[in-house]
Amino acid sequence: MHISLPVILLCACLISLGVTPLVKKLAYKIGATDAPDARKVHQSLMPRIGGLGIYLSFTAVVLLTQELTTQIVGLLLGGTLIVLIGVVDDTFGLSPKLKLAGQIAAAFILVHFGYRVHFITYPFGEGVIFLKQFSIPVTILWIIGVTNAINLIDGLDGLAAGTSAIAAVTMAVVAWIDGQILVTVLALILAASILGFLRYNFNPAQIFMGDSGSLFLGFNLGAMAILGLTKGATIISVFIPIVILGIPIMDTLFAIIRRFYNGKPIFQPDKKHLHHCLLEIGLTHKQTVLVIYAIDLCLGGSAVLLSKLSAAHSYMFLIALTVITIVGANKLGVLSGKVSYQLPTAVEPKFKTRS
Repeated sequence: MHISLPVILLCACLISLGVTPLVKKLAYKIGATDAPDARKVHQSLMPRIGGLGIYLSFTAVVLLTQELTTQIVGLLLGGTLIVLIGVVDDTFGLSPKLKLAGQIAAAFILVHFGYRVHFITYPFGEGVIFLKQFSIPVTILWIIGVTNAINLIDGLDGLAAGTSAIAAVTMAVVAWIDGQILVTVLALILAASILGFLRYNFNPAQIFMGDSGSLFLGFNLGAMAILGLTKGATIISVFIPIVILGIPIMDTLFAIIRRFYNGKPIFQPDKKHLHHCLLEIGLTHKQTVLVIYAIDLCLGGSAVLLSKLSAAHSYMFLIALTVITIVGANKLGVLSGKVSYQLPTAVEPKFKTRS
């Protein structure tokens, strides 16, 4: 029986809406909660395995409506492992090494089921460089990188969920333009599942997505990018998923540069991510999230535009976008760690970040 796409997406959203309150009860029951302290927004015990609701909705709808191809089986198996890792971490806590080992294992599942970055393209001119034996490590590095990039931006209510939803919709649009129907459908189902959860996660949040959510979303977005958006033999096709995931990827990259520049350990957490800096210049919690949503939408529009421009115009557009990003990041302190801009009527932020 053929089911129309709008019905599929409505089901995904409704399942997420219905399952998330049950996940909230489960979180309290198994102790998957986040206790308040001086550094956090919430004033009471908060459940933090909300990502399980997104996972259940996405997986159920995909199983019920899509043909179980090799690619889909790999995506679901890898996603199941990554969400289990997140749930265990949210409940009992895992060491960084164990979490990384789990992420590598999930990425290997994708590789086993045919997910590969087979080549990269020359920045200028024609031709590609086939990765051959380097295909597997490059694929695994991409998956782990995107997975952790989404995890790192999960610092405010609704931030990681909204950013991921916008990225998924953008990915669907670009994939549809390129004729990648499977990626279009999967990305839209993921976005619909996120929107149902966002009803409970937007400020003031009733539940946090936790690592179970941020790792699952990053894993799926990274996998879908490989599945449909890196097939073209042009340099622009490689940059499109990077632009779509611009906020988490650039925020992570700038954090590495910032910590190296300031002589601090690269993996040492700090409070100079984009959302921290926007709060520091005087925006409230909700305003900060909405501003980042707006930036996500601009980057999404840029990715769609890149998919339609000629090669020469695409290069010029990418250069301009890069310059704007670096200048803006530097002024806000994301790159240097020192804020050089302040709102004219800035007030003390009403909210602090969770991490």
